[in-house]
Amino acid sequence: MTVYLDNNATTPLAPEVREAMLPHLFGQFGNPSSPHAAGMAAKRAVGEARGQVAGLIGARSAEIMFTASATEANHAALLGVLRALAEQGSARRHLVTTAVEHPSSLMLARDMERQGWRVTVLPVDAAGVIDLDALRAAVTDGTALVSVMWANNETGAVMPVAAAAGIAKARGALFHTDAVQAAGRLPVGADAVGADLLTLSAHKMHGPKGIGALYIRKGTPFAPLIHGHQERNRRGGTENVPAIVGFGVAADFARIAAVDTAGIAALRDRLEQGVLTRWPGARVNGGDAARLPNTSNIRFANARGGAVEAEELLMRLDRVGIAVSMGAACASGGQEPSHVLTAMGLTPNEAAASLRFSLSRYTTGNEVDAVLTELPALHARLAA
Repeated sequence: MTVYLDNNATTPLAPEVREAMLPHLFGQFGNPSSPHAAGMAAKRAVGEARGQVAGLIGARSAEIMFTASATEANHAALLGVLRALAEQGSARRHLVTTAVEHPSSLMLARDMERQGWRVTVLPVDAAGVIDLDALRAAVTDGTALVSVMWANNETGAVMPVAAAAGIAKARGALFHTDAVQAAGRLPVGADAVGADLLTLSAHKMHGPKGIGALYIRKGTPFAPLIHGHQERNRRGGTENVPAIVGFGVAADFARIAAVDTAGIAALRDRLEQGVLTRWPGARVNGGDAARLPNTSNIRFANARGGAVEAEELLMRLDRVGIAVSMGAACASGGQEPSHVLTAMGLTPNEAAASLRFSLSRYTTGNEVDAVLTELPALHARLAA
């Protein structure tokens, strides 16, 4: 049996998504900007998919801009707003974000700081959640944008995004949320939380890789990163029609899946409790937070209570057909430990002893049991 429990990294393509994409990979190859019948057919397909993605978050079709990835969407959100406000002569040059954001946002924020923008990176508590009082103190009349992810990709911790958006709006700042991990696993509504910008990714919800989207609320100041007439002049480049069509179908399924998550949450809890039972001294990182129903980040200990090298555990699981990921991006090559786990107060060794298990709607009880069957032997080898 091959057991895939790395769905926060990417998900398998849903069969329905693949079937919807196939015609646009072969016979229906028109450019959506062309005026003839083939082009108009492609344009209609893109328009339908745009409506499906908008429906996932309760938005209008015109508020959805397709991108090549969620990374691009995050860059467009942060840079697009700040550049637009600067072009309008606004004195707001301050960005507020958190220490546990995805690297596509956090590394960009650091680069923007080097370029002269004022940036505040908020800490998180031991559960990986921001302190709203700290956010309230950080936002000023000079703040242009507050960017807080909806749910963390490593621990699954869910942020108080509606409250965070309210704090931003009270001081006249705009609010962006990276909802890549939340969409399809929780109900996600742009209006419900007061988001001005919201990032999505198809391949985290059983859609294709290479396609993301940015929700831009009507009236939000925005300057394009890539110039061209496509996407209402907000993002140039011929649309990736097959991927966009696949995104639309995936978004429809994600909207339905997000309503009933009890089954996947029960499997996650079964896996989590089984691991903790079979590996004495193991701990759930961020277990006290409200979390995504599919995500568990577990720290493994040896017989003396010290840290087990999770990279070795990961490789041994992989050898028996079980795919998980490191809770810490730490390896013998000298990479730094997970910025998320260390921001939560874990030591580098504790972070390097952590693995992330992330399930999908296709995960079965038999697959969970396969992991639990392998753990006692692995514990005997690695925890001594």
